[in-house]
Amino acid sequence: MASHRKSRPSATRVAGIRTPALATAALTSVALLSQTANAAPPEDGKPSLEEVEKKVDALYRQAESATEKYNAAKEKTGKQRKQVDTLLDDVAERTDRLNKAREELGSFAAAQYRTGASAPDTATFLLADSPQDYFDQTQLMSRLTSREKDAVDDYTTQQSATMAKRQEAAKSLETLTETQDDLKTAKSTVQTKLTSARELLSQLTAQEKARLAEIEQKQQAEAARKAAELAKQQAAAAKQEASSSSTSTSSGSSSSSSSSSSSDSSYGTKAAKAIAFARAQIGKPYVWGATGPGSYDCSGLSQAAWKAAGVSLPRTTYDQVNAGTTVSLTDAQPGDLVFFYDDVSHVGIYIGNGMMIHAPKPGAYVREESIYYGGESIIHSVVRPA
Repeated sequence: MASHRKSRPSATRVAGIRTPALATAALTSVALLSQTANAAPPEDGKPSLEEVEKKVDALYRQAESATEKYNAAKEKTGKQRKQVDTLLDDVAERTDRLNKAREELGSFAAAQYRTGASAPDTATFLLADSPQDYFDQTQLMSRLTSREKDAVDDYTTQQSATMAKRQEAAKSLETLTETQDDLKTAKSTVQTKLTSARELLSQLTAQEKARLAEIEQKQQAEAARKAAELAKQQAAAAKQEASSSSTSTSSGSSSSSSSSSSSDSSYGTKAAKAIAFARAQIGKPYVWGATGPGSYDCSGLSQAAWKAAGVSLPRTTYDQVNAGTTVSLTDAQPGDLVFFYDDVSHVGIYIGNGMMIHAPKPGAYVREESIYYGGESIIHSVVRPA
């Protein structure tokens, strides 16, 4: 894993990649729609095709962003639940030991009574802040044996530790409850956005759906053109790098060149495994919050693919974008992760020539697609994870 890591992304330029604050996939769609749709407002009061397309794009984007928040809350909930379970088990064990120590002290008090001491006040003993205080107050401490005094000290220690653990467990339970609330909120948000998007699409006529399909084809053609353009740029850059490497070797820098080549080869091997895994998932449905094997969301697919290559990635796009070295788009290599949008809520696995494999959105399937599927402006950054 490369040592360089960057801070959480914001709407700035990252490694030469544009990330304007208002960049969204809807902008490209609306631009194309405006060229083909009737500019006059609909007479029936229904939203125009442009408005529907824009709203649907926005809803899917919001749902995807909420999905990543759901993924983060779900992961956090799992960790917190394990912590709470561990604390509760510890409290139970300490309580059991405390009860046994209490019984032993009670037997000491009873023994003192049988030998002629004043009858112990059991209620006072059980309610005392410290058994040490109780024994001092009843003047029994001076009559206890060394073993009995050790038992008193042990009980006091056990009592203090048990109370501390109970307080820690209570705080952890409170934190867990808050995270579970976040989880419910994110889940509700995703479901609401998806339901709204489906309702909007269901209102379209067959003719309107056909027009949307035509526009999508134009978008795909433009995305393919941009991908081919990037492939040429990358090929030219690779050729120039190879030429420079050859010159360096002939000048006596073979050791450094060999080290760089070895590093590239190691990454290439891992990347090939990640891509092979991702390619095998093509055709499986996008399901928000899913990590396989039957379905995936975007970050679930990238995590699973690199896991197959022996590299552990965090669960969410927000964390995955920091799990490696940022590179420029021109320097992108197969296996690199391409992140999208200002909020870094989508990710795809680069496979070369301007193409990637990703889980696009609800209702779609894992597929190979141009990284320009939503326009150049939505590309946030490229990260090399290993």
